[in-house]
Amino acid sequence: MAASGKLASLRLPPLPTVSELIKLYNLRAEKHLSQNFLLDLRLTDKIVRQAGSLKGAHVCEVGPGPGGITRSILNAGAADLLVVEKDTRFLPGLKLLSEAAPGRLRMVHGDILTYRMDRGFPGNVSKSWQDDPPNLHIIGNLPFNVATPLIIKWLEHMANRTGPFAYGRTRLTLTFQKEVAERLTASTGSRQRSRLSIMAQYLCSVRSCFTIPGRAFVPKPEVDVGVVQFTPLVQPQVQQPFKLVERVVRNVFQFRRKYCHKGIEKLFPEACRPELTEEMMRRADVEPTLRPTELTIPHFRALADAYAYLCAREPGLLNYEFREELRLQHLARTRNTPVDAFTDGLPGPRQSR
Repeated sequence: MAASGKLASLRLPPLPTVSELIKLYNLRAEKHLSQNFLLDLRLTDKIVRQAGSLKGAHVCEVGPGPGGITRSILNAGAADLLVVEKDTRFLPGLKLLSEAAPGRLRMVHGDILTYRMDRGFPGNVSKSWQDDPPNLHIIGNLPFNVATPLIIKWLEHMANRTGPFAYGRTRLTLTFQKEVAERLTASTGSRQRSRLSIMAQYLCSVRSCFTIPGRAFVPKPEVDVGVVQFTPLVQPQVQQPFKLVERVVRNVFQFRRKYCHKGIEKLFPEACRPELTEEMMRRADVEPTLRPTELTIPHFRALADAYAYLCAREPGLLNYEFREELRLQHLARTRNTPVDAFTDGLPGPRQSR
């Protein structure tokens, strides 16, 4: 009886519905901000349940908007909910929720892309990386225009154990347009396999939860929406710096319909491209005629390790950019200047050893 009474005390008192709040504050989803409201509390409850039990949890909600998911998080028993909202139009409605859940809802008016989440929660939330995940969750219905850059930023934080991952293996439950959700969870050989697949899966266990039809949102987007959960791995599947891994993966997938060696070639300056490409593929023991979508995470681990070896031996390699070399070649032609004048410091042709 006492337990049920305690749970009831965590539930919000009667409040205007999300639809009523939207009318009350004259809120409208802004197309240029990729805003789409989710008004059905059965669906927001379903999203929140994917995170697991939130009783007594610390939660950061990204872009709460009119507060549909916010209500579901509070009703699920979260003890401390931090909402980060960039759009000032939503703050009065969130303040109403804060007053209805005294001491449980904190509001930050800011941009999640720059907000320092490592300062957002008390230190006693932290757990060792080797332990179970902390009782801290990130949940959000992400605007489409920030979803991909935000998950890449968080994956880098995860690799470096900074930002929200300074507290340990913080779990994320997020929405993406369906196509992005499919890329994040795509398996080897599938048509959706992409840079996002590799970057997420070498660092996390990535789970596709369910799909929300576009008609459930206001206004209705042209695509359906996928809910994806991420749990950081205790040991990343590639033991190289994030930027180096991203560089290898990005180059491989820039020619996704060609053999994988075509993308690998562009990691190296023209003068030494054939021999370094051949050496990297040989060191990694990866078949050059595999397509990018056919490469497994162990393939990428071997490629990243081989590239790291070559970068340690040839210090200029890590700063080389293929597109920059093309720009410099164009500049040399237009100024009638030897291209070497612009490319000092890059590795030249390999000497036979």
